[in-house]
Amino acid sequence: MKYGLISTFILLLLSFWSLGQRSPGTLHAKYIDEEITIDGVMDEGAWKNARSIGDFWQYFPTDSLRAANSTKVKIMYNDNTIYVGIHAESAHSDYVATSLQRDFSGASNDNVSVLFDTFSDGANAFLFGVTPYGVQREVLISEGGTARGFNAAWDMKWLAEVKRNDGHFVAEMAIPFTSMKFPEGVQQWRFQAYRFDYQSQEHSAWAHVPQNQLLSSIAFMGTLKFEKPLGESRTPFALIPYINTLAQDNALTGESDVQLKVGGDAKVSIGNGMNLDVTINPDFSNVEVDAIFTNLTRFEILLPERRQFFIDNSDLFAFYGSIYNDASPFFSRRIGLARDTAGNLIQNRILAGARLSGKLDENWRLGFLNIQTDEDIANEIPSNNNMMLALQRKVSVRSSIGAFFINRETFQDYEFQTSDEKYNRVYGIDYNLASKDNNWTGKFYLHQSLQPDDKHGNLSSQATAAYNDRFWYFSADIVHIDQGFQSDLGFIPRKDIVKYGMGAGRTFYPKSGIVNKHVFRLISLTFWRPSLDFKKTDQLWRPEYTIEFRDQSQLETRYLDQYIFLVEDFNPTGKEGEPIAGNTGYNFDQIEATYTSNVTRPFTYSLSTVAGQFFNGNSYSFGITLGYRMQPFANFSIEAQYDRIRLPGDIPDADFWLLTPRAEVTFSRSVFWTTTIQYSNQRDNIGVNSRLQWRFAPLSDLFLVYNDNYFPNGFGPKFRSINLKLTYWFNP
Repeated sequence: MKYGLISTFILLLLSFWSLGQRSPGTLHAKYIDEEITIDGVMDEGAWKNARSIGDFWQYFPTDSLRAANSTKVKIMYNDNTIYVGIHAESAHSDYVATSLQRDFSGASNDNVSVLFDTFSDGANAFLFGVTPYGVQREVLISEGGTARGFNAAWDMKWLAEVKRNDGHFVAEMAIPFTSMKFPEGVQQWRFQAYRFDYQSQEHSAWAHVPQNQLLSSIAFMGTLKFEKPLGESRTPFALIPYINTLAQDNALTGESDVQLKVGGDAKVSIGNGMNLDVTINPDFSNVEVDAIFTNLTRFEILLPERRQFFIDNSDLFAFYGSIYNDASPFFSRRIGLARDTAGNLIQNRILAGARLSGKLDENWRLGFLNIQTDEDIANEIPSNNNMMLALQRKVSVRSSIGAFFINRETFQDYEFQTSDEKYNRVYGIDYNLASKDNNWTGKFYLHQSLQPDDKHGNLSSQATAAYNDRFWYFSADIVHIDQGFQSDLGFIPRKDIVKYGMGAGRTFYPKSGIVNKHVFRLISLTFWRPSLDFKKTDQLWRPEYTIEFRDQSQLETRYLDQYIFLVEDFNPTGKEGEPIAGNTGYNFDQIEATYTSNVTRPFTYSLSTVAGQFFNGNSYSFGITLGYRMQPFANFSIEAQYDRIRLPGDIPDADFWLLTPRAEVTFSRSVFWTTTIQYSNQRDNIGVNSRLQWRFAPLSDLFLVYNDNYFPNGFGPKFRSINLKLTYWFNP
């Protein structure tokens, strides 16, 4: 009956159709038969004859006025390249620029970005942005432009140059058509341009975006019309080989060695919408180090994927499962990592892999991934084949429905592996709701897992919907995850649950004063355990109040009223001693507050605190982040987090410290140096990661990466390594 109700609800929502948003009109792209010199001058005659758009709408501080400083955009194209010309007026020439390194943060730099929805599906787009200092970024946008669908780790070849003048700057972009996929013969795309202008403390966009939506939302776009139809969108065959010299010293085992690793990737275009990515013996030593954290919960923490091979069209694989991370059947970071015999997470070598992903046509998308990992007999890790097949179809205006199949399988027999560990398979169907104006969003799915000798339901499901307009927010969420549901390639923090959540909120917009808007929300979550006769094990009531100031600083406050029934004993500190007793319910309250200063100032800071009860004891946390910018060449910051836990009796107390100094120096737009030091007494570790990068050609780099780890007491060495890695993007 439960799944029948969900299915009926899905069918009703499939027919849902909402009112359209305000359209800004059409930008006409002029066809030219000449090459444009990218120098930030726009002095070619073709630019003078090209049409432009302007009259941007404010997004911040209000969404009802035109932008104070004019931004004009022109677009031209030839058979190979699309050219974007931007003329941006400014109050003065003191621009905010945090760095010269590629992939800048759009929310803390002056910049202009353009978005192309090449298939006009309202769900996926390509973003290209540039700062007044000529720093570039490219972003893959999926899931309609939600926060988790904004992927800045994507890399692609294109050019941009900027000239800063008195009272304005001029930017020119040259974006090869091979950087994007689009239907052959198409004559128009959906298009948006937006700007962060910190001279006027203003964010603006060509297509009007209401403040209750994200500025990157693809629901709000105009039309880009080409003078004549476009040809094929074939991406040339690309080889990206690497060579890496690695020297490492393990002081804990007394082992040292020097390795030479060789491998690489290949990119092949399939038709007008598909990409084939192949990798052999990949190496991710140049990937930025993960931030460490203090985890006082009973559950695993979700970390972002940074490895380039998994980025392109990653939403096709990560599309499935709960939007609140209750259960995601595929989580790419599972591939290449495994547990050793002591339960520690270690690197598991990837031998080779392939990914086929992209658009079959305007309505259908396909994703196929197959990766083979190596065996590690000493750590009792088998060689696994990891596969996922995903198919997605657009329905109604911006919604979609998808189906998938995941298989993790061991083809050899290992003495340390039991028969029920031979394979894990998961399949299911998902429906994503997104109305045309993005006021209505939702997710509905049903998944099942299979292991050897399975004879149970092993189901995971969710039905959630949210309404969000300019003033009001409402949401409802139901999740059910069976105790036997398992996805070896997924992220499932807890099983054997039925969860019900609901939320409501109201946004207020003062007409004057230092406050730009303030938001009140109430969130309620309740969890039951089906295997315990649906006993209530968790309940949370969380009223929260957020104030957004006109100088772009922000204050967030929360009150948490929690009930947790611990089924088993719980040791939050990891120290020796008595745990918090299981088979017991605990009621406790906490107060949280966070203040973040205006991130565009040279000196920035944030303060956070949590105080209150913690199960049968008390806890207090305090965090501070200080940053100083010598723009645009250097950023220095230090983060400090202190967590104090006091528990009764023989349960061990804890005082956890987390310190993270960080320095970023950009000598030019091609040479970058970053050093991060991370100290955690919970992990008993001081880690140092220093990375020097020289981008000597487009998407081609030389990396020198140094890693060092020490025991805090006595500064005794643990593990040390140094990498010299060369990668080159080669187009035959």
